[in-house]
Amino acid sequence: MNDVIAPFAISAAAAARVAEILAGEPGAKALRVEVLAGGCSGLQYKFDLTDARAPDDLMLERDGATVFVDPVSLDFLGGAELDFSDALMGAHFMIKNPNATASCGCGTSFSVD
Repeated sequence: MNDVIAPFAISAAAAARVAEILAGEPGAKALRVEVLAGGCSGLQYKFDLTDARAPDDLMLERDGATVFVDPVSLDFLGGAELDFSDALMGAHFMIKNPNATASCGCGTSFSVD
């Protein structure tokens, strides 16, 4: 049996937080995860609430949470996971990305080879 790597995954902690945020934002239907040029390492993650799904978006659902990822961003996120951390230094979404070869201290900027 071949192991199939999901194109992008949502952790239980991230799903719980996304569902909580969406419940408080009546106009929002999903969290959009994007990869954009910029940041100190060349690429950066962007998280936005949205009410619109593009026809070519990947839609992921878990435990009441919906996440959209566009195909261009998905090229950088294959096998990655959206997670949520609620630690002493603050609460934030983060991407555990096996494709990132370097990242900066802020955790939102990365590079690939």
